[in-house]
Amino acid sequence: MTAQRSAVALRQRLSRWLALQTFIGLGLVCTAVYIVTAATLSNRQDDTLNQKSAMVKHLLQEGRVPVGDPRLKHQLNDFLAGHEELALRLLEKTGHSLYASSSAQPMLPPFKKRHFEVVVPDDPRGVAQAELTLSTRADEVLLRQLAITLLAAAVIGTAAVSIGCIWLVRLGLAPLRHLVEQTRQLTASQLDKRLDGSEQPRELQPLIEQFNALLERLNHAYHRMEGFNADVAHELNTPLATLISSCEVALRKSRSVDDLREVLASNLEDLHRIAGIVKDMLFLSHADQGSSARRSEVLSLASLANDVVEFHEPAMQEASLRAEVIGDASGMFDAGLLRRALSNLLGNATRYATPGSKVLVNIEQVPSGAVRLVVLNRGPTIEPDHLPRVFDRFYRGDPARAHGDMNHGLGLSIVAAIAQMHGGEAVAESEAGVTRIGIEMPVR
Repeated sequence: MTAQRSAVALRQRLSRWLALQTFIGLGLVCTAVYIVTAATLSNRQDDTLNQKSAMVKHLLQEGRVPVGDPRLKHQLNDFLAGHEELALRLLEKTGHSLYASSSAQPMLPPFKKRHFEVVVPDDPRGVAQAELTLSTRADEVLLRQLAITLLAAAVIGTAAVSIGCIWLVRLGLAPLRHLVEQTRQLTASQLDKRLDGSEQPRELQPLIEQFNALLERLNHAYHRMEGFNADVAHELNTPLATLISSCEVALRKSRSVDDLREVLASNLEDLHRIAGIVKDMLFLSHADQGSSARRSEVLSLASLANDVVEFHEPAMQEASLRAEVIGDASGMFDAGLLRRALSNLLGNATRYATPGSKVLVNIEQVPSGAVRLVVLNRGPTIEPDHLPRVFDRFYRGDPARAHGDMNHGLGLSIVAAIAQMHGGEAVAESEAGVTRIGIEMPVR
């Protein structure tokens, strides 16, 4: 319903903007037509006044008729015949009227006037003042009608374009509505479905690709969550079942203090295992929520690695293994998290390394400036299909779930989480009986 309201709002916004742009465009065109027409009429009026003024001068100066002669009045009347928009008045310097056309009184505005002097030869009065008036009322009426016509054209044109825009926008958004229908049909149990973008416009293809990629990630995460829940249930079921059965057996009959102490000690081991699983799960949960490493200066990663190797030395001696630290680096790291990651890596190598071989802790600076801390051991090669999943939670490459009583399958997941908290990534390689697992992280 929300998507439908958004699509309607988008259609309305597009229609309104297109209507507004159409009105502005037609308004500008109509305004330009009006301005050009008004300027043209004004220039024509000025040209008419200039032309008529020149003709009056020529008539008075070349006509050889005295200003006071009735023949001049007759000639001027003939000149103005058919030009009701023109009015002519001749005045002496004293202001005495020598001639006034019949249209000179009265003339209603708007009008334009042109004043000029006329030198009359063979006339004792010499110079006459001429006033030529041109009525612009007809042009003003024309401009007013043109303005009304242009305004009506702009409004009607905008209305017509707006109606067309509504239809075109609705037609253009049809693929989007089809896309909404596809997304509405998706459910949590149908995350394997993907949006069909074959009939969608090119502009929507990146959105469809990103959405399908998101569905792929959600589907993968959903299956991982289902597997994770099953693994958690499996890991907790065994020790809980052991605890329940142990307590039931202990309660069936009276037990001595030593027997009860033995039962409690056995139960305590299972409780420690459950607590370890819960603690590791809480750590991974905090890492998933974006927790970052608390960095401090570590002057020697080799010294830190030697401390961890020394802690694992008894278990490695029992497995007939030797350990050696190669290389060194320094930087800003969370020393506690690195000890935990290295401890998990050494524990993993101790479980799977070939007895009598050497486990190497390799510390090196890579060309990108990051530090790579890798534990190398010789033993069974991890199959390429299993290698990308060694950092999955509760994942074990062996179907028999080897070392299940000691290892609950979260060690390498914690290594990957620690690498992520340092802004790096976990790395794993296995070929020709040599396995390298570790982390690569930037130096800050």
